[in-house]
Amino acid sequence: MKFHEKIRFMRQSKNWSQEDMADKLGMSVAGYAKIEQGRTDANFSKLEQIASVFDMDIVELLSFGEKSVICLIGDNSMIGISQIAGSPKEFAFEIQKLQLMLEHKEEMMTQKDKEILGLKEVIELLKAKPA
Repeated sequence: MKFHEKIRFMRQSKNWSQEDMADKLGMSVAGYAKIEQGRTDANFSKLEQIASVFDMDIVELLSFGEKSVICLIGDNSMIGISQIAGSPKEFAFEIQKLQLMLEHKEEMMTQKDKEILGLKEVIELLKAKPA
């Protein structure tokens, strides 16, 4: 994904117009549109400003969409965006770790259910015992 495509994607994911972005960057709409269309290269300070508008640093902005997973979550009025960067090997390790955590939680839930069942039996025995 080229830089101008990245900023267009990010702007659209926030439901901002080109005018909104131009205002946030303190520039004309035509000037911003040229950057977003790839007709003008942005200088380093403009890249920093754009990154700041999207609440990220310049490295995150430049690497956005490169070897990463992009997750869009939203409804008709709001879209949230999450980016997870990493190599396939890192993703595999993270998936394995999360699977182990899920297995552990399942074991804990099973143990909890057994304890609840045991306590219910104790309660029933205590209720049945004559006073």
